[in-house]
Amino acid sequence: MDKAQLLKGLLEGCILQIISEEETYGYVITEALNTYGFKDLNEGTIYPVLIRLEKKGLVTSESRKSELGPRRKYFNVSSKGMEELASFRDLWEDISATVNTILKGGVIHE
Repeated sequence: MDKAQLLKGLLEGCILQIISEEETYGYVITEALNTYGFKDLNEGTIYPVLIRLEKKGLVTSESRKSELGPRRKYFNVSSKGMEELASFRDLWEDISATVNTILKGGVIHE
């Protein structure tokens, strides 16, 4: 199974969660994801997701000066993004419970 394809859908929800906790920028999001266990991710993977989220109206951004170098693009979750995050959480709970049941050889409920 291609890990990248599986992660693609999950990253949007995970990134929305991170941004919902506080306004932040790409490098910090990447570091948070790495800390949580997504070890192979880099900013080159994260920025296309952020752009996609912005195009969907799920996040907003603002470019600001940085004391440490070039300008940074800070992201916030929009109200539409918060609704999407709530849907993602519900869907993830359903899917993960189902997959865990199957992988543990559990009973299938009809």
